[in-house]
Amino acid sequence: MRELTQTEAIDLVGRFEAGQEIPERMRADVRMLGSLLGRVLRESGSAGLYEDVERLRVATIHAYTDDAPEAVARAAEIADSFTIERADEVARAFTCYFHLVNLVEEHQRVRILRERDGRPDREDAADSVAAAYERLAAEVGDETALERLQRLRFHPVFTAHPTEARRRAVSTSIRRLAALLDERDALRAPDAERERADQRRSERRMLEEIDTLWRTAPLRAEKPSPTDEVRAVMAVFDETLYTAIPHVYRRVDDALQGAAAGSRAPVVRPFVRVGSWVGGDRDGNPFVTASVTRKAAAIASEHVLLGLERTAHRIGRGLTLDAATTPPSAPLLNLWQRLRSPDEDAADEIAKRSPNEPHRRILLLIARKIAATRARNADLAYRDPEQLLVDLRIVQDSLVQAGAPRQAYGHLQQLLWQVETFGFHLTELEVRQHSAVHATVLAELESGTARTELAEEVLDVFRAVAFLQERYGPRAAGRYIVSFTRSAEDLANVHRLARYAVGPGAVTPVLDVIPLFETFDDLRAAPRILAEIIRHPEFAARLETTGRRLEVMLGYSDSSKDVGPVAANLALYEAQAAIAGWARENRIELTLFHGRGGALGRGGGPANSAILAQPPHSVDGRFKLTEQGEVIFARYGDPAIAMRHIDQVAAAVLMASAPSIENRNSDAAARYADVAATMDAASRERFFELVKAPGFAPWFARVTPMEEVGLLALGSRPARRGLSVESLEDLRAIPWVFAWTQARINLAGWFGFGTALDAVGDEDVLRRAYQEWPLFHTMVDNVAMSLAKADPRIARRYLDLGDREDLAELVLEEMELTRLWVLRVTDGSDVLDNKPVLQRAVKMRSPYVDALSLLQLRALRALRADAASGAPADPEQQRLLLLSVSGVAAGLQNTG
Repeated sequence: MRELTQTEAIDLVGRFEAGQEIPERMRADVRMLGSLLGRVLRESGSAGLYEDVERLRVATIHAYTDDAPEAVARAAEIADSFTIERADEVARAFTCYFHLVNLVEEHQRVRILRERDGRPDREDAADSVAAAYERLAAEVGDETALERLQRLRFHPVFTAHPTEARRRAVSTSIRRLAALLDERDALRAPDAERERADQRRSERRMLEEIDTLWRTAPLRAEKPSPTDEVRAVMAVFDETLYTAIPHVYRRVDDALQGAAAGSRAPVVRPFVRVGSWVGGDRDGNPFVTASVTRKAAAIASEHVLLGLERTAHRIGRGLTLDAATTPPSAPLLNLWQRLRSPDEDAADEIAKRSPNEPHRRILLLIARKIAATRARNADLAYRDPEQLLVDLRIVQDSLVQAGAPRQAYGHLQQLLWQVETFGFHLTELEVRQHSAVHATVLAELESGTARTELAEEVLDVFRAVAFLQERYGPRAAGRYIVSFTRSAEDLANVHRLARYAVGPGAVTPVLDVIPLFETFDDLRAAPRILAEIIRHPEFAARLETTGRRLEVMLGYSDSSKDVGPVAANLALYEAQAAIAGWARENRIELTLFHGRGGALGRGGGPANSAILAQPPHSVDGRFKLTEQGEVIFARYGDPAIAMRHIDQVAAAVLMASAPSIENRNSDAAARYADVAATMDAASRERFFELVKAPGFAPWFARVTPMEEVGLLALGSRPARRGLSVESLEDLRAIPWVFAWTQARINLAGWFGFGTALDAVGDEDVLRRAYQEWPLFHTMVDNVAMSLAKADPRIARRYLDLGDREDLAELVLEEMELTRLWVLRVTDGSDVLDNKPVLQRAVKMRSPYVDALSLLQLRALRALRADAASGAPADPEQQRLLLLSVSGVAAGLQNTG
């Protein structure tokens, strides 16, 4: 197939870009940043780089818009024609482009949110907490709705799973570019000449930043340590969460109280708790030790105490209320004496600088006391966050009594919210370990033999938890998750190990032991295991202490790898319904902890719609989930987006227990039970036909970059728990999903769904189910998103690497069958027709992802040839492959 002329190429690209219905300001941003990247490639790349990038770009756009096989072949021919050095540069160029497009999309979202300003009269606020409260009140009454609002809990848990392919240096550069885009939006000079000058200066600074991005090595030289991962999460706290979370509370309170907001006590209570596995999750990660866990907690505490200190000092400096206009209460005067006594010199200096300003004096001394807490100065330090809250409430009450409620419920209230939300620990650090490790160590301890290094490390974890609870408070640590819980004994073993760790007669740390049910069989066995464990003495005692509260974690990843995505979704729903029913019968306040990943094969997709599809009583105002990898920065990296995400999820959590929602879900589940049973059986049979085929595991490793993903310095944890490529059983779910995504197949998100719908066969029934059954609606939409990011033309080239036409055809047939049934059920002409914004984003990116996929295929073919001949892997081809992996991850986004 001939190459297009320059005129034809310009016309093709113009038509492709015009066909994407992009808002004009967003289109202008893409063009502007794209043209600046082009300048950088001309100036800083090697000779002819820009022209080669354009040749491949035009060819992949042509192939994307032309179904002829020759078009893809031509694009592949161009990718294969580059020298290895040029292919490296081209891969980096496309990856830079994706970083810029991702930035523009995020900026457009932020721009829209800012224009709406969070006001219900200026936006569709149907999915905000305030709107959810109004709808709930209409169903259950104001009193019950308020009670549920004040018991609301959203608990994201940040994890260090290795799916964020960007280096932190790259992320930092992108953040600087985001700030420059903000400045550019704000440039509105009074005269045209001045505005042009400002725009030129803005573009010059952006050009410098894009050049820096281009020159920054895109791949980490080595894997991050667990401590590095802790610091990466702290960046999100510093830049976003510390201020965004109290702003969400404020926004909800403003909406509910109207004009009175800020002049009287808020009706909103802090409903976000932030958890973390970073530095605590040791399941399969030998680098997470008890020492690392202590360091992780110390780093988090340092960050939050520094934030609280600065906030208290800033509020104190602004609280210049004279005693004549705002007289102090008697408790406030007593508090002054109490704070002054151990810190006399500082108190005298503050009093001199704040004459007759008693509230200001107190806040400044409180700031010093928080600083002393951070410095571990025992004479001045707060014992715990509750002690700080008592002091802050004395100040607040004094202001109210003095007739200054706006000062009481203004910035000071936000500080109170921050202390209530974050304490002195910031994140509630959770430990996770595999049940088999516990069993091994206990057998060793009870045999009386000398303790191994593994046993000492396992026991030291419990000592670390006890230390953290004593130092930072009981909320700092204490949740202990048992991976692959298969019996009540697996949970009881944790308490037995804790007793070994502290020794005879000593007090063990406070532990909330959480079962993690992951496989299909374990999910079904969950109620039986729970019924047995709550009779265990330590469990029963803890239940009574907590008011019969219990957490149960559900694994989305391994269940999907175990029986396929369709059966896993249905099994998870049934498990939640069964566990929720058991909890109600036993008067237990249940919190289900959802181990969701970013990718659709790991429970990804919009969280709020998934929450509203849960079984009755499985949410009850409490929702906890894992947030990981690229998802952390996508949802929480920008303050406006973080506030919107928290508001949406919390609204869904509040509404999930509304009678209308619960009745709809239970009625639909009963009405379509036969459909679910048919789908379950058919999808599992189809999934097993693939994964249980002889030689499947090595074939999977050959047709995807699964083995090579393990070479990427993405995260501290190994990609395997130890087995060879001959076995999938011990392969982590993350590389399983990540590898299929890289191969443009996305199999983990949809395989078996087409067969499941075909087995039902009744198009009318399935269309009704899509309208009436929330779980099915969510499944169809997530499968559609997964298919939209897959590409059968590119997938075929990966599958051809495997020399197993039977398996290749099985995958492609199921992909086509699934696509056909999704179109029938949604009554669309293309997948995602009912999600135009998402469809636009996918289509805009796809040809550019294709370019990176073709470069990746070229590298994979070379590496597979080396392996076949027994030659060592070519390091240049390995580097090209890893560059392309990073670029495809940036292009597809929800990859892991």
